[in-house]
Amino acid sequence: MVSAKTVTVETEALRPFLSGFDDEYAFEQYADDPHWLNETEAIIKMAGQACYASYGPGRTKNTEEDCKRYLRNIKEQKHGSVIEHPNVTLFIYGVSRSLTHELVRHRVVDGPSQLSQRYVDGKVLRFVERPEYQNYLPLHNMFERWIEMSEAEYEERRQVLNNYFTASHPEFKEMSATEKRKAQNQAARACLPNETETHIYFTANLRSWRFIDELRSSEHAEVEIRNLAVKMFLCLYFIAPNIFSDYKIVALKDGTFTLDTEYKKV
Repeated sequence: MVSAKTVTVETEALRPFLSGFDDEYAFEQYADDPHWLNETEAIIKMAGQACYASYGPGRTKNTEEDCKRYLRNIKEQKHGSVIEHPNVTLFIYGVSRSLTHELVRHRVVDGPSQLSQRYVDGKVLRFVERPEYQNYLPLHNMFERWIEMSEAEYEERRQVLNNYFTASHPEFKEMSATEKRKAQNQAARACLPNETETHIYFTANLRSWRFIDELRSSEHAEVEIRNLAVKMFLCLYFIAPNIFSDYKIVALKDGTFTLDTEYKKV
C-alpha cells in the first residue's frame, strides 16, 4: 500500500485575512508561527483554530507539546469535522474481490478506482488464499484445485465466446481488438470466484479512515478485511501520527489483531 501526499499548508497565505483585524488583537502574529506539524495535520489544527478565531496571543502555538495537546483535545471533544479536511489515498493490492465488495460499501470515500475485469483479461489473473486455507492442508489443496479449474474455465469460456460472437454476430468482426476483448471478458468473468485477486485506489478523509478502521478491524469483521484494516492503520499512523496515536493493536484469541481506542467515532 502506498499513500498520496495531501495539501500544501502555508500560514503565510492567511496574512491578508489576519491583517484585516484591529492591530490590538495581534492576529497577524499567527502567520509567523513556525510549523512543527506535518502538512496533513497542520491543516487540521488551522481549521480548528479558525472555528474559534484563535489567532491572538493566547492561541495554542505550534510547539511539539502544544500541537499534540491540541490534536488530542480535538479527539476528546469529538470535534471530528476538522479531521475531514485532509484526504489520503491508499493503493490496496493482494486482496480478494469479496473484500473490495465490502470496502466500496463505505460511501464516505471519493470514487474508488478498481481493476476492471472487462478491460483486463486473464494475463494478470491471480487469486487470494484465505488464512484458514493456508493453515489446513485439505483446504489448501481444495483451494489450489478450485482456482486451477476456475482459470481453465475462464480461458475456455473466452475462446468459446470468441467463436460464438464471430459466427453469430456480424458486427463482432467490425469491432476493435479492445471491444472484442471486452465483450469476451465481461461474459467470461461470471465464472471467476470471490478469491480472485484485485487492486484498488481508495481515497477518504482522515475522519472517514478512522471510522473504516474501527469498523473493519472489529473482532466481528471478516478476517481478511480485519487484517487489511490493521495494515491500513499502520500506513495512516505514518502519515498522521497525532490523529491515529490513540489506537492500540490488540491481539485476539484466533491469532489475528484488532484496533482499540478510547476515542471512538470522533
